[in-house]
Amino acid sequence: MKSILRISTRNVFLSLHRCLSTNLSTPWRTAYGGKYTITLIHGDGVGPELMEHVKAAIRCVRAPIDFEDIPLSSNVASDELFEQAITAVRRNGVALKGNISSQNLSRSLNVLLRTRLDLYANVIRCKTSPVVPTRHSDIDILVVRENTEGEYSSLEHESVPGVVESLKIITRAKSVKIARFAFELAKHHDRKKVTAIHKANIMKLSDGLFIDCCREVAAEYSDIKFDTMIVDNTCMQLVNRPTQFDVMVMPNLYGNIVANVCAGLVGGSGFVAGSNYGDRYAIFEQGTRNTGIGIAGKNIANPSGMLFAAANMLKFLGLDEHCSVIKKAVLTTIQERKLKTPDIGGSATTTEFVQSVLNEIAQMTPTIGFDYQMQKRQNAFLYKNID
Repeated sequence: MKSILRISTRNVFLSLHRCLSTNLSTPWRTAYGGKYTITLIHGDGVGPELMEHVKAAIRCVRAPIDFEDIPLSSNVASDELFEQAITAVRRNGVALKGNISSQNLSRSLNVLLRTRLDLYANVIRCKTSPVVPTRHSDIDILVVRENTEGEYSSLEHESVPGVVESLKIITRAKSVKIARFAFELAKHHDRKKVTAIHKANIMKLSDGLFIDCCREVAAEYSDIKFDTMIVDNTCMQLVNRPTQFDVMVMPNLYGNIVANVCAGLVGGSGFVAGSNYGDRYAIFEQGTRNTGIGIAGKNIANPSGMLFAAANMLKFLGLDEHCSVIKKAVLTTIQERKLKTPDIGGSATTTEFVQSVLNEIAQMTPTIGFDYQMQKRQNAFLYKNID
């Protein structure tokens, strides 16, 4: 893994250059022979087994999808396999990914994938559902996280023995970019408010710059209310009165914390999907980056989050009907068939849950499949296709 780390450190600056010179007219979707090819990165823990269930669901709904499997994980990571994953995502434009553990590595491959591909925006929608009882109702929050810098810049060194310095990088270019992404997302989804999360009372220069950039962008969207909130108060407000939030935008580390809190409010890590977007590529995964190593192979993992991620991927590709059927099948399995995995209060195995989902999909899917039209080249990011 050392050579991967050397390559990746050198490419941090190349990725920043690509971000600053992005051409939004560049298409990121590819299709061959009437089908989309999707990169499938297996990851660690329950990732490989969930990927097999996702394949079954996408085939059952007769989506025009082929898969390019990349068995990248912390246990089999190598220069060649990592570069193969990067090349596959660049070639196909879209990927579905299991989380990769960083326990055996000096740097996270999840972070390296995001920085190498300039996936600057992470989006998680945390919405309460009647199928999962929660303390709060009517939560519907879009968490928008800057995905490539901040504390995740991996710039650490030991200046003298026993003293470690870790650099938090906040740039104007990426702060403006993620702020505009959040406001455009709010605009296209008829959201009323954007809240910027920060710690500028302590980190006056770094988080101060982030907030200044958010205020600058907010001035261009007079129809959307804008406010700010300190991150520690945000966590308290989320568990006390989460319905006050609509769209939230924040730097990298705060996004990781806030997204996990929000996921816990609506059903947990196995029930929430997440998406990573750049100007050219997109990677879909579970909303919280838990590998589930402790339950791998026990047939008790909740596949809902990964199935929702796959459905969001289909919507991103313009396959709205296929997306809708998969989501409805998951919710019907829980609500009407009364099948729940242990994490949401049931006793069903993963296999039993998925088989029920497949049965529901089969009933809702025409024999010849849904009508679809391959996406033509787009001249702008399709915010309406983000869910």
